[in-house]
Amino acid sequence: MKYPRAVLIAGPTASGKSALALELARRLDGVILNADSMQVYAELRVLTARPTVEDEAAVPHRLYGHVPCADGYTVATYLRHFREAQRELGRHIPVIVGGTGLYFNALTQGLSDIPPVNDKVRAFWRERAADCRPGELHRELKAIDPAAFHRLDPHDLQRIIRALEVYDSTGKSLSEWQESRSAPLVDLAHAVRIVISPDRTWLHERIERRFRAMISDGGLDEAQAFGALGLDPALPAMKAIGVPELLAAARGQLSVDDAVDQAVVATRQYAKRQETWFRNQMPDWRRIDSSVAGNILAAVEEIAQQMK
Repeated sequence: MKYPRAVLIAGPTASGKSALALELARRLDGVILNADSMQVYAELRVLTARPTVEDEAAVPHRLYGHVPCADGYTVATYLRHFREAQRELGRHIPVIVGGTGLYFNALTQGLSDIPPVNDKVRAFWRERAADCRPGELHRELKAIDPAAFHRLDPHDLQRIIRALEVYDSTGKSLSEWQESRSAPLVDLAHAVRIVISPDRTWLHERIERRFRAMISDGGLDEAQAFGALGLDPALPAMKAIGVPELLAAARGQLSVDDAVDQAVVATRQYAKRQETWFRNQMPDWRRIDSSVAGNILAAVEEIAQQMK
């Protein structure tokens, strides 16, 4: 099922996209649908900056905090959950917001129906990754998946492992699987598309303020409770921004101040990667500078008029 009216809002962490989504959903009688790969996890409300309880009460929110951190959540699973939420929208307008570019790509371009990877194959490549020198696994891709070899950064170990394990498990390269895609769930021709692109200095200051506020709001306690779960370090949730640093503080390996400083740096680096991805992958999406006073409210007014 495709909905001809939708709003898609992408942007780096702490850029103000959630505020825009909330105000639009209020104005449009909409439902906010999450497109952030870390905000799906139940145990990480504070550290992933999920919408507050008050925001969730003000406007319907879907696909937030509905997955245990112990689950290895995938893009394919996200699409299945999105499709289920989409069927329940009725007359409400979907306002899709998040910072995970792969989710937006999958929603608007479809996804390859890659079979699940065999558990033994996955374990084998994780062990190889732990023992290999930097760049070694990337070089192995060249013979079995040249397209992935040229496309992937040599340091993007997670996606390199994914390409290797898919080939090992299915006998078919990841690039070949990606050539055949499912139908998109969101029709770009009938959607308002926005990327929040704030001033870099403004964003850096906002990231630091927000992360320090997370600590005041119980972020360290949340990290301690999360660490007590004893999860596999390879799970996606273990890589949530701020989690490794605060886990180190909880274990006495870092002071809280040092953990916060390192987490702020990691968050800024992550935001830069997000901005690069959006710039390269979404060149025709409208840009809004949220660091300029009034831009968000002006965008709300303009979009509200377009959706009528």
